[in-house]
Amino acid sequence: MRVNATGRVLHDPKGGSFRFDAGAVCLDFAHTGGEGQYAIFETLHEPADLAEWLAQPPPAAVMTATVTARELTTAKVLRQAIWDAAHARAARRPLPAEAVATINRAATAAPLIPELAADGTTAGWAPPVRATQALSTLAREMIELLSGPLSERIRECASDNCPLVFVDTSRPGARRWCAMERCGNRHKLRALRARQAMEP
Repeated sequence: MRVNATGRVLHDPKGGSFRFDAGAVCLDFAHTGGEGQYAIFETLHEPADLAEWLAQPPPAAVMTATVTARELTTAKVLRQAIWDAAHARAARRPLPAEAVATINRAATAAPLIPELAADGTTAGWAPPVRATQALSTLAREMIELLSGPLSERIRECASDNCPLVFVDTSRPGARRWCAMERCGNRHKLRALRARQAMEP
């Protein structure tokens, strides 16, 4: 079940923040932190952090059961698998077998179940709402993304030093930057300075 992504605000450990829309909730989730050199961007320190992230729209999944430490660990493993798979697809490389297995494993759990409200005009998630269900929903979205028509639109930011990945949902398929306000503007500024330096 695909959910329209609205993006999230990402914070730089050195200061500053910007709005980044990865084009899919599963890819938004992949940017909540990471391993190795990306550990400084970690936002999911405690189980409550995962619950808070999931409660924001989308997916707006307010947990009815407390998120456990084990679920947080599982979430981080899934997050890394989504990150690895997205980068492989963006680079047109074969998907890592371990990432595929992790995504498939997460998808085997029961997903979130949509529920129409009594007024018939709004919807939410049918209780109980557990982290495992939300992770399954994210994994299923990633499966749909990788196997669907937007798979060839998965891109890495064109900046030399920005690893953010996104789905280019623009009509012409010409999106190059994670965000114009960040890498797009930096590129424009560098290009302008280069032109000025060449002028007599």
